[in-house]
Amino acid sequence: MSHRVTKTDAEWRAELDPQQYAVLREAATERAWTGELLDEHRAGLYTCGACGAELFRSGTKFDSGCGWPSFYESVRPEAVQLIEDTSLGMTRTEVRCANCGSHLGHVFPDGFGTPTGDRYCMNSIALSFQPDESATEA
Repeated sequence: MSHRVTKTDAEWRAELDPQQYAVLREAATERAWTGELLDEHRAGLYTCGACGAELFRSGTKFDSGCGWPSFYESVRPEAVQLIEDTSLGMTRTEVRCANCGSHLGHVFPDGFGTPTGDRYCMNSIALSFQPDESATEA
């Protein structure tokens, strides 16, 4: 897949703090229950922490109990890139930003009770949140 945003490793390192770089560019995972967006309940839009591309709407966020922000679908199927990940001795589906290729987290088919059955388990540090100022708090 061709990404619209292409930067050198040095450019990414200059723009992202070391924790963001580790997750977004090296596919690290933040510790469960530590992300600042885990308990975000306002209406708004979740965007890529690296390039700002729109990824998830607050209305698709749900409490999955996994320790990371979870969503049942992206804003558009083409907003994210899904890649088979066989690291850690298991097969999972990695989720990357389709716009810049940054690692966001993984998607699992265990979002029971959601409209899609999916659980996009995202790293808070990989996302930015833009509240919808016209909406009332949920």
